[in-house]
Amino acid sequence: MSKPTPAEPVKLIFSVFSDDSAKIDETISALAFYYGLPDFISAVMPFDYTDYYCPEMGAGLVRRFISMEKLIRPESLPDIKEVTNGIEDKSAHAGKRSVNIDPGYLSKAHLILATGKGYSHRPYLRDGIYADLTLIYQNKKFCVLPWTYPDYASTAVQGMLEKIRTGYLQQLKADVQ
Repeated sequence: MSKPTPAEPVKLIFSVFSDDSAKIDETISALAFYYGLPDFISAVMPFDYTDYYCPEMGAGLVRRFISMEKLIRPESLPDIKEVTNGIEDKSAHAGKRSVNIDPGYLSKAHLILATGKGYSHRPYLRDGIYADLTLIYQNKKFCVLPWTYPDYASTAVQGMLEKIRTGYLQQLKADVQ
């Protein structure tokens, strides 16, 4: 019989995109209000892997990834998704979002994103929120899954996630000592 043990703390990350870099910066400030200071903010990069969001948010979308200094409990992900939904709602105009925030976390073993859309690889958490297993970490690298979004499958995003994961592992080691 296995004995339940608490999960290790995990690294909170966000993907934030909009057609307006200033709106992304405002969103990062709002996220820092709720979750503390970021320890990583990516450069602005084009969000051009899909046109799914264009009808709602327009063309020319750009994105930044951020990770937060403070580690979180993985079971808090639905609460975080509710907060980010609220931030998106506050910045909406005429019922259309001006910013999209995808929260998630990195653990030693995987990258999980929060979503409101269920699917076969997305177990239900609670309150209408599902966990999207986006990448797994095996053999010293992130591994793409059949459903991994193309942007998360890119070497650029995976390289950035590797750097965030390295810092996360150092945090875990420092917390043990």
